[in-house]
Amino acid sequence: MYGEGEWKTRIHGVGKGRTWRKLHLGVNEATGEIVTAVVTTNNVSDDQVFGDLLDGVEGEITQVSGDGAYDKCKCYEKASQLGAKTTIPPRKNAVIWQHGNCKGTPHPRSQNLRRIRQVGRKKWKRDSGYHQRSLSETTMFRLKVIFGGKLRRRKER
Repeated sequence: MYGEGEWKTRIHGVGKGRTWRKLHLGVNEATGEIVTAVVTTNNVSDDQVFGDLLDGVEGEITQVSGDGAYDKCKCYEKASQLGAKTTIPPRKNAVIWQHGNCKGTPHPRSQNLRRIRQVGRKKWKRDSGYHQRSLSETTMFRLKVIFGGKLRRRKER
């Protein structure tokens, strides 16, 4: 959620000490229900709260979908610990983390990257179910329509 003037502040520099909060959501793809939420300050990146988001979910997690901000080793490790399929697009300049001639099971990110190289990013997104991630964007839009895009309180307690 952005406060008033967020774009201006980002482009033209900090003015009166404005800050904003970020709302990170976990959405059940089947029901559209928000199953976990974490609010952070603007200086906390998405991958830093990934573990907290997943820990806040009650029950089994079968798939984790996120944008490229979650393309980090610790995000894949956390999803793997929970036995969840990871649907995170590797960055455009991504390299394979674990090559096929290594012992052990292939890394999910490396498998995704190989598949993208075979069929292309667009087809990979369609085949992997990545577009289900847009449900969280839809949920965020609904929240902003219902509650507005601004926070009422200026100072943190």
